[in-house]
Amino acid sequence: MTTAAIIVAAGRGQRAGGGVPKQWRAMGGRRVADWTIDRFEGLVDHIVLVLAVDDTAVWEEFNNTKLILAAGGADRAGSVRNGLQALEAYGVEKVLIHDVARPCVSARVIRDVLDALDTLPAAAPGLAVTDALWTGDGSVVTGTQDRSGLFAAQTPQGFHYGAITAAHAAHPGGAADDVEVARAAGIDVAIIPGDADNLKITRPEDFDRAERIMGKDMDVRLGNGYDVHRFRDGDHVILCGVKVPHNRGLQGHSDADVGMHAVTDAIYGALAQGDIGQHFPPSDPQWKGAASEIFLRHAVDLAEQMGYAISNVDCTLVCEFPKIGPHAEAMRTQMARILGLRADQVSVKATTSERLGFTGRGEGIASLATACLVKS
Repeated sequence: MTTAAIIVAAGRGQRAGGGVPKQWRAMGGRRVADWTIDRFEGLVDHIVLVLAVDDTAVWEEFNNTKLILAAGGADRAGSVRNGLQALEAYGVEKVLIHDVARPCVSARVIRDVLDALDTLPAAAPGLAVTDALWTGDGSVVTGTQDRSGLFAAQTPQGFHYGAITAAHAAHPGGAADDVEVARAAGIDVAIIPGDADNLKITRPEDFDRAERIMGKDMDVRLGNGYDVHRFRDGDHVILCGVKVPHNRGLQGHSDADVGMHAVTDAIYGALAQGDIGQHFPPSDPQWKGAASEIFLRHAVDLAEQMGYAISNVDCTLVCEFPKIGPHAEAMRTQMARILGLRADQVSVKATTSERLGFTGRGEGIASLATACLVKS
C-alpha cells in the first residue's frame, strides 16, 4: 500500500516562548520540524509538510526538496484538509497525521500505526492515564476524577485515505484531533500502545525534556580502519591526499594512500558496509592508479545516503620515514575538504614503531583510523 504522512506545521506555538513558532526553534542543533520530518523518512512513501502562508522563508527552503508542501488553513482541521488534498494525485491508501511538535516519536510507534491499518479502519497511539486526576479551582483541589478508561492521545493518527478525507469534508469543525473527526463519521479507531517519550512540545521546559530524549535515542557509531602498503621505487608518497617527497614510493593497485584507505574503511566499518576491496575490487583494472579520494568520497556519500553525519575522524600513520609533522596540517586540510568537515574534526598524526616490525625496518607504512558517525 502507498503510505504518506501529513506533518501539520502551520501553528504559531506561542506558549512555548522563544519569539518564533516552536517548530522553527532550535533543539539539539536542529529545528524541531527537522527532527520530526526525519522521524518519518524511509518509513512512508510521501511526506506532506503543512506550512503557514506567512512562513515565506520556510516555503522557499523546502520548495526544492522531495517534501510535498501545503498551505495551512484557518485552524488545524483546515490544515489537515489541505494536506489531504495535496495527496490527491499520489494514490495514497494509508495516511498518518502528525503534530510537528512531537519530534520524539519513535519508529516503533509509526510502524505500529501503519501495521494496524492492514486490518483496521483507523488507529492511534494512546497512553492509559495512571496518575490520580483532580478537579480544581485555581490552586485548590475541589475533587477527584475517575481515571478508568482514560487515555492521553498522541500522534501520528492513522487512517485510510479516502475515509478520513470524506470524514473531514463532512465535519462541521472544532474537533480536538483527527480521531474525533473520524469518530463523528462513524469510523472506529483502535488504540495502540503509545510512548511516554512521544511528548508534545507545548511549554518552554518541554524543549529540555525533548533534548534529553533525543540524546538517549541518538544512534552513534564507531568504525575502525587499518591499512598497510609496502615501499617500492619512486620519488614520493601520497599520504592523506598530500604528495610528500621521499626516496621511495608506495606500492598499491590505486595511489596507495595508506592513510586515506584506513579512514575510508573506518567509515565503511561504522556503516557495516564492508571495506574498500568490496566496493572497489583490486581485480578491476579501472581502479589501477586511481586517486584514493574517489574511495573516500564514496564512503562519505554512502554515509549521507544512510542518514549519518560524520562527527570526526582520527588517523594515525605508523612509519619511521618520511617525517609526517611538516605535512600534517596540509593533510588535515585536504582530508577535511573531501570529508566535508571542519579541520578541527579531522586528526592526522604519526608515530614510529621504535624500529620494530616491518615499519621499523623501513619496509612500508601502516595506518590506523577511527571514524565517529551520528544518525542525522
